[in-house]
Amino acid sequence: MQEYLTRDQVRRVDQAAIQELGIPGLLLMENAARGVCDLIRGHGEWRRLLIIAGHGNNGGDGLAVARLLAAEGISAEIYLVNAGRQLSPDAQSNFDFLVRCGISVQQPSQAEWPEILSSLTRSDLIVDALLGTGIRGIVGSPFAEVIARINGAGATVLAVDLPSGMDCDTGRACGVCVRADWTVTFVAKKLAFQFAESQSLTGSVVVRHIGLPEVWLQRWFVGCAEDVSRQSERGSG
Repeated sequence: MQEYLTRDQVRRVDQAAIQELGIPGLLLMENAARGVCDLIRGHGEWRRLLIIAGHGNNGGDGLAVARLLAAEGISAEIYLVNAGRQLSPDAQSNFDFLVRCGISVQQPSQAEWPEILSSLTRSDLIVDALLGTGIRGIVGSPFAEVIARINGAGATVLAVDLPSGMDCDTGRACGVCVRADWTVTFVAKKLAFQFAESQSLTGSVVVRHIGLPEVWLQRWFVGCAEDVSRQSERGSG
């Protein structure tokens, strides 16, 4: 099976799973969140556990993580950074699930972040679910400021799929990037991870599945390779 996924392939494999297999996006998100929860639990108890989620599907993964942990009696502080943007449909669903459960999702102002992240130590865990694989260019406000706060917090950091602010194809920081201690990524490693400069940002990388059968994935990867080959032939012709 293909070892690395490009930004475009990440988007396409999710679409194919939904359209060809009929697996709802919410279920893919749930499976991703379970993989993150497994790693969180596997590292013992944390003094404080903070989940910082963005408005896209990466943030939806983080919100789902919060609910699954709560189902096991593990409390997390949940912070949403959306800069006034509408949540993605699946992220909105997971936000609504938490609200209906009576679980608080805080939306701090910039002025509140220093107090929230003060006094954190390596015994505390920040789950970075702020920005996903779609980011490119330069990270804007308020996300850039929150990333800088995460990096200066002194906590252990777990990145969901890839560190927020990393270009999925190049491994470079988009102006600013979370420095994670480990990264839980889904389906396969991202193309960014093969570049040496990304390794100081990802920490240890763990791959988790999202419920896609390997036999189907192998066929899908072959189809992708054939598409690239045909496009190359058309270009050279």
